[in-house]
Formats: sequence, structure tokens, C-alpha cells
Amino acid sequence: MTERSSEGLDVRRRKLLFRAWRRGVREMDLIVGRFADAFIDKFDEPALDDFERLIEAPNAELYAWITGDQKVPANFDTAVLRQLIGFHRPAGEGS
Repeated sequence: MTERSSEGLDVRRRKLLFRAWRRGVREMDLIVGRFADAFIDKFDEPALDDFERLIEAPNAELYAWITGDQKVPANFDTAVLRQLIGFHRPAGEGS
């Protein structure tokens, strides 16, 4: 579960943080939830839109994009997804 308090977040950010940690697959909860913990308060409105669309993606597809097993569709290829991928990729590991 989240290590971050939702205190001080607006309603939209609170809901997105909750949804990021409740994807239904524990591994994806950790991947998306930890990222949300770190960045949810830093996103501007367009980034929030991209994050919201991203967390609507099915777990299997999102996982495949993050691991590089599938090409990211153009409509999901956003700065937020690239930031999520970079957040979980060890330093020095290529794209």
C-alpha cells in the first residue's frame, strides 16, 4: 500500500493515487503505485490526463510496455509513460 499520505492532495490526485495502488495485480500495484507516490503531486494537468489514461490500460499491456516486450502504441507514448519506465529501470540500462 502507499507510503505517501494523500493529505494536501486535491480530490483528483487522491483518486488517481488510490487507483494506482488498486490495479488488481500486486506487481502492477507496486509498479504504478510507487511511481504515483513519487510523482502524483508534481504532475501538471496535462500530465495528470496522461497518467489517468495510462492507468486505464490493461495490466498485461502496461506491463509489456514497461518491460519493453511490446511496442508502446502512439496514443500511450507520453512523457509520463517514459518517466514511469525510467523510474523502474536500473541506472545505466538502455531503452
